[in-house]
Amino acid sequence: MSADLSSIPLARFAIGEVVRHRLLDFRGVIFDVDPEFANSQEWYEAIPEAMRPSKDQPFYHLLAENSEASYVAYVSQQNLVPDDSDEPIDHPAIDSLFDRFDEGRYLLRREHRH
Repeated sequence: MSADLSSIPLARFAIGEVVRHRLLDFRGVIFDVDPEFANSQEWYEAIPEAMRPSKDQPFYHLLAENSEASYVAYVSQQNLVPDDSDEPIDHPAIDSLFDRFDEGRYLLRREHRH
């Protein structure tokens, strides 16, 4: 049995794009996309119910930064907006995944492209 492709939500953002969280003060670069929620139920339930996003949308893995730290974030599509600052992300894993920052987005290293 094959999945109905019309029911799979389209990803609005692409790997290498710099985005900002809509509600929280952090930004990051996308390094992976899940077509729908693919994290643990425990992680999901740790989100305050009033802010808890729907699971049936793309979720993005980000190399993220805020004013205090760099970290990896997992964020629903509804909570991301494009980052128009044109500033690079300061994260120690950037160089292992991306080749360079060019015109506001990161280009994946050749060995990570599919």
